[in-house]
Amino acid sequence: MENKILVTGGAGFIGSYLVDRLMEKGNRITVFDNLSSGKIGFIEKHLENTDFTLIKEDLLDHKAIERACKDIDLVCHVAANPDVRLGASNTKVHFDQNILATYNLLEAMRRNGINKIAFTSTSTIYGEAHIMPTPENYGPLIPISLYGASKLACEALITSYSHTFDMQAWIFRFANIVGPRSTHGITVDFIKKLRETPAQLEILGDGKQEKSYLHVSECVDAILFAIEKSKEDVNIFNIGSEDTISATEIGEVIVEEMRLSDVKFIYTGGNRGWKGDVPRMRLDIEKLKTIGWEPAYTSEKSVRETVRALLKGD
Repeated sequence: MENKILVTGGAGFIGSYLVDRLMEKGNRITVFDNLSSGKIGFIEKHLENTDFTLIKEDLLDHKAIERACKDIDLVCHVAANPDVRLGASNTKVHFDQNILATYNLLEAMRRNGINKIAFTSTSTIYGEAHIMPTPENYGPLIPISLYGASKLACEALITSYSHTFDMQAWIFRFANIVGPRSTHGITVDFIKKLRETPAQLEILGDGKQEKSYLHVSECVDAILFAIEKSKEDVNIFNIGSEDTISATEIGEVIVEEMRLSDVKFIYTGGNRGWKGDVPRMRLDIEKLKTIGWEPAYTSEKSVRETVRALLKGD
């Protein structure tokens, strides 16, 4: 692993876990985060460490990111606006915070002679895939959310910069990543709803949406394993579990963990939760398994561990 690492979005959910692991390995870490969704509390324990630097700036400020990229060996680009639903009401947010931010970062890397980038992408770039589990070489890629479109655009920018400017890239297409620092998503939503109305739970869609979930600790394991083991110019990997869990089953897990009884499930109807929601998603992780990594958790275990941690965090 490289020694001087810049982590964009390093105060966020996944980014902060990545920072924890990189610090444990003895790297010098610079976190670049505007703290719009990240939290100081997630990285507080590192603030006094001389090998850790926090830069509170925005990727839309190209001069700030260019300064931050000086003397860096590897960039882990985790910063993004991850709210898939937001694209239906704000069409510019994912363009600015994902595509433009990534362009600014790549330009800063090019100007500073940094040639290694790891990027956190998403399963939503596949759209409604007809092959399940979906492999990395699936196509054509037809995302149905503006978020998925923005991440696919970021991938294209990264691969083209890699070829044009002799960079090396690792692109990770995530399933749903969950864990104790989750700030949004179905587990957070369901817990909030059940606290407000313990007798009933509103579930978007028909509750039959089935997706793959992976615990954030395993996600970070997979990222670092792939960077270490895979040395192509462009390395693209799916990261997820090998099964799925439905929205209704997640509701049942949360009801059980909150020790509630006689909870009525109410469905809003339709086969998807919102415009841009992909009702069924499961990634093929054979490529990761071929180089020697596989998940220990099922989707259900990842969700259950997350729910327990979120409930305990009060």
